[in-house]
Amino acid sequence: MSSAVDPLLVLVLLMNFLPLGTSRLRAAINATALQGVLLGVLTVLVHGGLAPRPALVAASVVAIKGAFIPWLLHRALRDASIRRETEPYVSFVASLLLGALALGAAVLFTDRLPLAPEHRGSLLVPASLATVLTGFLLLCTRRKAITQVVGYLVLENGVFIMGLTLHDAMPSLVEVGVLLDLLVATFVIGIVIGHLNRALASQDVASLDALKE
Repeated sequence: MSSAVDPLLVLVLLMNFLPLGTSRLRAAINATALQGVLLGVLTVLVHGGLAPRPALVAASVVAIKGAFIPWLLHRALRDASIRRETEPYVSFVASLLLGALALGAAVLFTDRLPLAPEHRGSLLVPASLATVLTGFLLLCTRRKAITQVVGYLVLENGVFIMGLTLHDAMPSLVEVGVLLDLLVATFVIGIVIGHLNRALASQDVASLDALKE
């Protein structure tokens, strides 16, 4: 495993805090796009080189997570004519504090896990757990549908990082399958966002309470 893995994981963790601390939806989408690019680079570094299979997975990650899905979200953002998450269930400062607590809890929990020797002292597992927890925070504390999609993407990024710890046991075909599931899910969520915006003239998920059978 390359020595550059941990510095890149630090950047991934920093990108977790941007969606938690900003009201600007465009900035939150761009943070997930940068995370996608970083995960593509990590795929190559963790697998130890530019072998055909890791290179294919890395290219797919960058294309889907770093470019195509953010493009879809920016397009949905433009069509909905919204720019900011104005009234989250939990304030942005409190969200940042919860994100920091999640990171600390992930590090402490990882110290208690019976990890393989090559993963001891690495940030792969704590970064994975912290990123999953950040995704849950975004899903549970934001009102706008697009921000919740961002939370889903961040959560899946954490799952993908955990998959990198199993690169010897888990074939890259499975990783590509996860990417395809993510792409399909994003298409479905995009359709839901469009219908929600047309039906209720809002992307506030709390507006769904107004719907009746």
